[in-house]
Amino acid sequence: MPFPILQFGTSRFLQAHFDYFVARGFVDGPGTGRIAVVQTTASAESARRVAFFDAGRPYRVHVRGVVGGATVDAWEEVDSVGRGVDANLDWTAAEKLFLNARWIVSNTGDRGYELDPADRPDNGVPKSFPAKLTKLLYARFAASRLAPTLFPCELIEGNGDRLKALTLELAASWGLPQAFRRWLGEDCLWVNSLVDRIVSAPLEPAGAVAEPYSLWAVENRPGLIMPCRHPSVVVTDDLKRYERLKLFILNLGHTYLAELWSRRGGAANEFVRVALADPATLAELNDLYDREVLPVFDGLGMGEEARAYRASVLERFRNPFLDHKLADIFTNHAAKKQRRFGGLAALAEQHGIVVAQPRLKAALAA
Repeated sequence: MPFPILQFGTSRFLQAHFDYFVARGFVDGPGTGRIAVVQTTASAESARRVAFFDAGRPYRVHVRGVVGGATVDAWEEVDSVGRGVDANLDWTAAEKLFLNARWIVSNTGDRGYELDPADRPDNGVPKSFPAKLTKLLYARFAASRLAPTLFPCELIEGNGDRLKALTLELAASWGLPQAFRRWLGEDCLWVNSLVDRIVSAPLEPAGAVAEPYSLWAVENRPGLIMPCRHPSVVVTDDLKRYERLKLFILNLGHTYLAELWSRRGGAANEFVRVALADPATLAELNDLYDREVLPVFDGLGMGEEARAYRASVLERFRNPFLDHKLADIFTNHAAKKQRRFGGLAALAEQHGIVVAQPRLKAALAA
């Protein structure tokens, strides 16, 4: 059975986001079994999910929240995943799937783009995701297959451009043919995109609990053909507006709440909604937005849009049904602070926007 979509990553987020969209609106018809999932890490949790996916069984997403004052509480089946492979254990199977896929999707976590200097094309299975991808792309080029469309979904600004640059860097350092590097840079379609949905908890053996809100904003490119259609999938010529709102209001807010939680030695099972029920914490977060975040958006001419988005984000944070642990948000906290706090400061400096950001700077220095 052919799998037109190959997905790197087994996360509950992808299960409730991209895989969910494909199940609802695969571009060529019903989405049943259209995705092959490839595990790239050594995680035991990922291995359990891969084993489930390889059986080709559907899973469920529990969508819970409040939209316009109305309660949403629905179980939705997702049947778009039909294969699961661990690239570290069965590279041959992963390569075969890669050679035949039309679309490549990834969401490999906050440190997914880090390189390993030991990775080489002729030294077994590479450790880093960019090296794995480069080796697979070279196999595809050598087999004279058509260049794929790649949709990185990691929360990195310009994720498609960044992953493209890393593969080109590796191809050059490995001494791979110039024709392959040209194919990588000119024939493969690297698409920047932004994902947005709060997915608070996994279900076993697969599935997740998620909020009703969802968004996949994809930057338009010549020749782009999407793998799925859904009301939450938006193809746009101005991706940066979506990126800045998501990264510097929702993600930054999550990371700041995790910073406060860590400082006070919060309970391991404390949820975002519980933190916001504390008047002092809510006031601190709102004051941070008002004094250190929104002035940057004012300087970009996005003030009104940012304030409306802030209001929607706080409503989503208060979702009474999502058990979104601050401890989970705190994972890879230092890297998240650099991208979210440091990224906002860099954006302000880049545009000549003068705003004091004492709390964000103190958190970065901590």
